[in-house]
Amino acid sequence: MSESRFLELAAARRSIRKYKTTPVQREKLELCLEAARLAPSACNAQPYRFIVIDEPILKDKFCAAAFSGVYSACKFAAAAPVLVAVVSDTGKLTAWLGNQVQDTNFRLMDIGIAAEHFVLAAAEQGLGTCWLGWFSAKAAAKALGLGSGKKIEILLAAGYPEEAPAPRKRKTMEEFRSFNSI
Repeated sequence: MSESRFLELAAARRSIRKYKTTPVQREKLELCLEAARLAPSACNAQPYRFIVIDEPILKDKFCAAAFSGVYSACKFAAAAPVLVAVVSDTGKLTAWLGNQVQDTNFRLMDIGIAAEHFVLAAAEQGLGTCWLGWFSAKAAAKALGLGSGKKIEILLAAGYPEEAPAPRKRKTMEEFRSFNSI
């Protein structure tokens, strides 16, 4: 199988936990956000909002709230020049009905697709990212002044990498897939 540019990009992307202090250009962030905006979603609900946090005083306040106490294991993200809070929205009634019938949270899938578009676009531009799910969602939401009914589902740390982690072991293709049977 010949490698595609996309597969090369997907294979090269790493979770980065050490960042340079170099600020990220707004144009690069806008490109990542455009990639996320273009992501497909169930019933085209687009049940999310991306909040970019790159103003130092707000970022410090946000990180103090998000990564305190039992959540301090992810405090490394405070060193990233940019954090992106991916906030869930209620979405459309048709998507909600689909959730109920299928017993599947399509909103979280949609957020995952959009966030992955963001991190792959970031990798293409030489930025490193790290998905974060371990943070105080309530304290982080309060630090941003989010109203009730809004929840930060994930955080994305972004910046220029200060490290180059080795690839992680992946399942072989034989372990990963099958055709027409389990």
